[in-house]
Amino acid sequence: MNDWNIAGTLTVLPAVERPDLMAEPVAGALESVKAPVGIAEIDPDLADTAAFCEAYSSPLEASANCVVVAGKRAGELRYAAALVLATTRADVNNVIRKRMDVRKVSFAPMDEAVELTGMAYGGITPVGLPADWPILVDSAVAQAPELVIGSGIRGSKLLVTGEALAALPGAQVVDGLAK
Repeated sequence: MNDWNIAGTLTVLPAVERPDLMAEPVAGALESVKAPVGIAEIDPDLADTAAFCEAYSSPLEASANCVVVAGKRAGELRYAAALVLATTRADVNNVIRKRMDVRKVSFAPMDEAVELTGMAYGGITPVGLPADWPILVDSAVAQAPELVIGSGIRGSKLLVTGEALAALPGAQVVDGLAK
């Protein structure tokens, strides 16, 4: 198991030992991550990135956020996930829109994102997303040696390498995805 330099004050265990700390789709897809994955239980009220980093002494630049976006093309609704460092913002209107080949793209409504992913809002993660969704991974995320990401619930966080995230099924590493 990894020593996880970014763990701060978290107690990190191998994720495979605590499937109860993940949303069902995440636990079910854990084998798709071709590297060690850590998991740490947290206070669900501190799941939002800034509060989490402050409370657990985990560096903000080592956190990555996953957003669900939706767009239409010829009447077909398309979804994708974008993974960017917490210190950046996803370029939704240019890079993501072009990658999805849609006229207009926006963040998926909260209830829709929760229903489609089987994950809690504020805990959505690229592990365990619907198989037909592209996962757009910013190149800075792919290059990160260690990252904290959601676990599908607000009561825990996953620790993983950027390389492992870039290797997820459906993942596409995109230069300039984040601003």
